[in-house]
Amino acid sequence: MSLQDPGSTPGASTILRSGVGLPNPERRMVPSIASATEGPSTPELRMAGHPAVHYTYILQSPSRPGQRYIGHTSDLRQRLTAHNAGRVTHTRKFQSWEVKVYTAFQTEELARDFVRYLKSGSGHAFAKRHCQ
Repeated sequence: MSLQDPGSTPGASTILRSGVGLPNPERRMVPSIASATEGPSTPELRMAGHPAVHYTYILQSPSRPGQRYIGHTSDLRQRLTAHNAGRVTHTRKFQSWEVKVYTAFQTEELARDFVRYLKSGSGHAFAKRHCQ
């Protein structure tokens, strides 16, 4: 399967990158170091050679589409369950939540730094532009 084939679905996880330095900057899909594998019951994300994965995520409330929450965790499924069960003070008011987008990082520090960026003014603009 080739990334250039129209309509093909990449087997490994991909990252959307801008074509920096190209004559006509355009977006293109490139393979990342993460690969999605089917487990016994649900798909899971595993980083090649890295046992711990840390996620930065953006949640959106289907009942109030303008409401978003940005956070980080090492267990995305468990954290989403906690948000939807009302165990997180900041998201309790707008239950239920859906994952709008998530990004995997090799270290907790990188995930935390990306959360900090996404909560900044330019980070809000970035999320609005790229995560809608």
